[in-house]
Amino acid sequence: MRRHNIYPFTAIVGQEPMKRALILNAVSPTIGGVLIRGERGTAKSTAVRALAALLPDIEVVAESPFNDDPKRPDQWSDLVHEWKEAGRDIRTTTRQRRLVDLPVGATEDRVVGTLDIEKAIKLGEKHFEPGVLAAANRGILYVDEVNLLDDHLVDLLLDSAAMGINVVEREGISFQHPARFILIGTMNPEEGELRPQLLDRFGLSVEVRGLNDPRERLAILERHIEFDNDANKFYQVWMPYEQSLSDRIGAATEIVEEVEYSRENLYTIANLTSTLLIDGHRADLVILKTARANAAYEGRRSINNHDILLAAELALPHRVKRGPFSDAVLNMAELGNKLDEISAEYENNPEAQASTETGENNATKKKVTR
Repeated sequence: MRRHNIYPFTAIVGQEPMKRALILNAVSPTIGGVLIRGERGTAKSTAVRALAALLPDIEVVAESPFNDDPKRPDQWSDLVHEWKEAGRDIRTTTRQRRLVDLPVGATEDRVVGTLDIEKAIKLGEKHFEPGVLAAANRGILYVDEVNLLDDHLVDLLLDSAAMGINVVEREGISFQHPARFILIGTMNPEEGELRPQLLDRFGLSVEVRGLNDPRERLAILERHIEFDNDANKFYQVWMPYEQSLSDRIGAATEIVEEVEYSRENLYTIANLTSTLLIDGHRADLVILKTARANAAYEGRRSINNHDILLAAELALPHRVKRGPFSDAVLNMAELGNKLDEISAEYENNPEAQASTETGENNATKKKVTR
């Protein structure tokens, strides 16, 4: 865990939902990224860069610009597959996870990369010039002012994040490489909104505001003065907390795929999203993935209503329809009561429990013993 005068993540005052959303995406990148909405000066960029510094180094295929995972040949880029087929030794090295910034004015070629058609035709060689997606593989792709980015590029980024692969085709020639990254977008709603279709594609969304508690504002002032005066000394003070969080994220990453869930958990999630009139089914899957990540982060191997509630708080605000249920989504007490009602309904519904008992549903593979 190396620092380059980056403000420590654990020293950020308040903004707990934002910090938890970032942490859970680090534990389970398949959640689908996070959109952070808020006014300027609310630690959005600070938190993103601080998170990147927390992430452990990764093992990669040496000399590959795609950060290929040597332990996952099924996810290798075409380039590494070519090396393997040619009998070249696949050497490995460790590399710090990258935080890749995507400028608002980026072109599609800059994002996805380009194929040199002329070289392919004349020399019969497939030459690919990597783009932003290649650099971001197994790291963080950060888009500040994502609402000002061309909708087509936002869609492209979200597609790549969801599929975990980038395929470039030109004149009948194609090249592909892994593109598995944590997508983080930040925006100031006063400068324009994202289309609803794009909002839904982000796994989680949080809204950050300036803190009004005088004590919290005082803490922010004091910490930033200390950091500006001597960044290294400030970091030494916070290093034990940073290391503890980094270790906790690493431990959660190791067990997140083992976290179990029951049919009752699925029933709770499905009824919650149905009650709130959430369109589509992406939210249901995101809540489940986020709940599993939170359970792993808290050192548990099965999810409960606490995890579902926290996941719903992060996954639903940008998906709920503006109407009678809008306030309910933002009111965690009411959401908690709703979850309790759904659980009670499940307990009194033999038909809903039947599939769990008879094994009629694949979800029973993750059944939790109660």
